[in-house]
Amino acid sequence: MFTGIIEDIGVVSNLKNDLDNLHISIKSAITSELKIDQSVAHNGVCLTVVKINNDEYTVTAIKETLEKTNLGTLQIADKVNLERAMKLGNRLDGHIVQGHVDQTAICTNIKEENGSWVFTFNYDSTLNNITIEKGSITVNGTSLTVVNSKVDTFSVAIIPYTYEHTNFNTFKIGTTVNLEFDVLGKYVAKLVDLNK
Repeated sequence: MFTGIIEDIGVVSNLKNDLDNLHISIKSAITSELKIDQSVAHNGVCLTVVKINNDEYTVTAIKETLEKTNLGTLQIADKVNLERAMKLGNRLDGHIVQGHVDQTAICTNIKEENGSWVFTFNYDSTLNNITIEKGSITVNGTSLTVVNSKVDTFSVAIIPYTYEHTNFNTFKIGTTVNLEFDVLGKYVAKLVDLNK
């Protein structure tokens, strides 16, 4: 379980294909605090630490993960949003995030405003995921509030701190991002679908 509050931006240091799997090595300031078998969210994708070497650790993404997320498009030196699993008893500063990406989206617009940015994303609505105005959404693991919610598009407003401390500052029009929709919204969508 995660909160969507990014702890660090890791840098991809190595990528190794192994059959249908991809071993991803990351250099990060939090590596010294990790241990083997620990869960870490990478752009919102929960992966298990399988190896640690100095300031670098390795996780493995399987075929399903690579097909459903943007991790298969990673390149050496790419920046990745990182969050360790939350501890019981800590504040829940973001929202409840499972680390299970529902689908990807494409950045379709970036508007710089006076002291903030508005990013707009388009996603495949045939997968029955929904956003609601002022509801929660996780974009590349970052807990955000939805603005301008529509059937297959939504926007999020980014403050300077979030822009500087996540990989949002690397986004361009056409960037593919991971989405995890609000868990309560997913249950509501499922119930509505069942009652049709």
